[in-house]
Amino acid sequence: MRRPDFSRRVAVTGLGIVSPIGNDIPTAWSNLVEGRSGLREITYWDPAVTDCHAAGEVRDFDATQWMDFKAVRRTDKNVVFGVAAAKQAWADAGIELSPGDGDDVGVVFGSGVGGPGLMADAMETMKTKPRSVSPFFIANMLPDTASGQIAIELGARGPNMCVVTACSTGTHNIGEAAEGIRRGDFTTVVCGSTETPLYEVGYVGFSNMRGMGTPREGRPLTDISRPYDRSRNGFVLGEGAGALILEDLELAKKRGARIYAEVVGFGSAADAWDLIQPIEKGDGVRRAIEMALERHGVPRDEIDLINPHGTSTPLGDLRESQAFWSVFGSRTKEVAVTGTKSVTGHLMGAAGAVEGIFSVLSVHHQIAPATLNYEEPDPEIDLDVVHGASREMRIRYALSDNIGLGGHNGAVIFKRYMGD
Repeated sequence: MRRPDFSRRVAVTGLGIVSPIGNDIPTAWSNLVEGRSGLREITYWDPAVTDCHAAGEVRDFDATQWMDFKAVRRTDKNVVFGVAAAKQAWADAGIELSPGDGDDVGVVFGSGVGGPGLMADAMETMKTKPRSVSPFFIANMLPDTASGQIAIELGARGPNMCVVTACSTGTHNIGEAAEGIRRGDFTTVVCGSTETPLYEVGYVGFSNMRGMGTPREGRPLTDISRPYDRSRNGFVLGEGAGALILEDLELAKKRGARIYAEVVGFGSAADAWDLIQPIEKGDGVRRAIEMALERHGVPRDEIDLINPHGTSTPLGDLRESQAFWSVFGSRTKEVAVTGTKSVTGHLMGAAGAVEGIFSVLSVHHQIAPATLNYEEPDPEIDLDVVHGASREMRIRYALSDNIGLGGHNGAVIFKRYMGD
């Protein structure tokens, strides 16, 4: 165990993804940059009972490519997604562990809900055949099942935890993982999040909450998610997982690892206001961003890109934009904003991990992906929303922030790695 050193630099060396726009990094990134939407009419059940008929479903996913067939059968899909993303990231980082060498490898990997599908199946079985309820379902439906299974699959024997903060889960897991490296808890960590919220009762619940959107008249379902557009009226649910490998920068350099970016800031703050509505002026996310900037001295005038929560809800987008104006002042219009939920939908607990990955790739490739469906600026928001086509630009630092039900706010900052 190493001593804390909060000046220690943290590198991103591996990425993995399962998403509505692709189940590997090259495919997902290409579809994002080219503006190919992952939103379609939901196929898992008949959506006629709701106004929103779309979802960001994961397609063409072979679970047995990533886990043993028997293990797949007894666990929830969110766990398999998480394992798949983690194994991709691990391979991408090029790390090889000998048996017993995993003591310095941690896992900080969350889920907002865990395995609701597995719970629903068990409840149906309970109604008619109580003794047929699987003895495996409890261990396989918890929010931390994915983090435990990832450790088993990779042999990661260091600290293992699952941070749960609703829709900001992914962001908090990335941030806590980076701080764990600085604390000396581990030298390498698999972090991220996974979510499979496309079960009927949850979908209908969000619809009845009036959080989900509908397309403009005469438009396809791909039009529903339109962050910051004046006509925005709600989000689209999606599913998926994202995983990042973080390492002590010096150790990553020593082994010749490819370094995508550095994690240089993390902040967290609570609204303490309402379980659903964000606090006035977005004060909670403002404080999270301020903390991310100040914790390790990130110059706010060098933030060039924001990948925001940007759910496409009228109040949520407005209050988040107010937070940006509070933080960046007159420079706010100089910061590009890329709303990637317009392409993937809202992946709930997995959103922060997937959007963190997109932020890392933006910094690495110096490209800001376009926000789909942004046509009419909202004068109350007044941001530089990247739209029409993805933008090649200088990106020194990228900020990714998320806001979760319960008033949970998280922000992480990634820096372009230029070598030393």
